[in-house]
Amino acid sequence: MVGAAATNLGFTTALPAAPVDAQAIADHFSSIKSMSGDFVQSGPKAERTSGRFFLQRPGKIRFNYAGQSGIIVIADGKSVVVYNKKLKTSRLYSLSKTPLKLLLDNKVDLSGSRLKSIREEGDLIIIKLSDKSSFGNSNISMVFDRKNLDLRKWSLIDEKGLTTTVTIFNVKQGGRVAEGTFTIDYAANRENNTSTKSR
Repeated sequence: MVGAAATNLGFTTALPAAPVDAQAIADHFSSIKSMSGDFVQSGPKAERTSGRFFLQRPGKIRFNYAGQSGIIVIADGKSVVVYNKKLKTSRLYSLSKTPLKLLLDNKVDLSGSRLKSIREEGDLIIIKLSDKSSFGNSNISMVFDRKNLDLRKWSLIDEKGLTTTVTIFNVKQGGRVAEGTFTIDYAANRENNTSTKSR
């Protein structure tokens, strides 16, 4: 899932403080209050899925997965839910306890120990962030275009070292999204989990 993870991307250089370049990238990304586009997700077992995403600061994102999976992931600013319509299940997480929060903050913060590493790779800049006090050994690696500083993809690495990478394209910045796009049905989530346990 989006909250899962794949192998470590080879970050080895720890930085004591955020370089100016890193914060400039973060400020540019933070200035984009909403965006939408297409995505391709690569999972820890090399599985690939695709679909549409919608992002709105602070704290909101939605992934509509294409095909037969029937999976929808929604963050409403407080929680993250993973709906699986095919299996009729849903899993609810606290957004503040997932690395996804760093992607969705109103202002991406690269101060202090949150910034773990930064490196250039061709036309890309790769920044690794984590917050051990909030979500343990999980972290997020964000990949930006060096020329225009736009986000290209991110990888979520969980505590088991499993990574899920999401690559975005056909991105449109700004614009409105339909009402209810980021709404989580908490009652349905409770009902799904209750019925699942009773089987």
